[in-house]
Amino acid sequence: MQITVNGVQHEIDVEDDMPLLWVLRDELKLTGTKYGCGIAQCGVCTVHMDGLAVRACQLRAGDAQGRQITTIEGLGTPEALHAVQDAWIEHQVAQCGYCQSGQIMSVASFLKFKPNPTDEEIDFALSSNLCRCGTYPRIREAVKTAAAKLRGEV
Repeated sequence: MQITVNGVQHEIDVEDDMPLLWVLRDELKLTGTKYGCGIAQCGVCTVHMDGLAVRACQLRAGDAQGRQITTIEGLGTPEALHAVQDAWIEHQVAQCGYCQSGQIMSVASFLKFKPNPTDEEIDFALSSNLCRCGTYPRIREAVKTAAAKLRGEV
């Protein structure tokens, strides 16, 4: 089967029902997408499919065919960080860092549709992305900063 991840087409030999998370991590060696709960409840495995945030642990590899998959590795580069990644660093969001790639991917998708979110909208949009370190206040501030950067205000 062929899938496109981070703009690169890959030929992979896997069953259609293999979770996309395992394809990314085990077949393509893109380990920025993490395994958390395995039931799409924690958000750690969030990637983009055609620009929308999805949970890779519950998405089948066959469902990714013909779609554009973006992982944290494809969101930005060290030389040109995505606005969300830049804001995460600016606000020192990460403590352990385990959930952060999923948080960042969720926020990047969310801000495409809600470029000037309120605190309540941010909280609701990220309510299913769990952070065991409890950095939610810093996450909210980073989302606001990223939104301003994406709007060209910073």
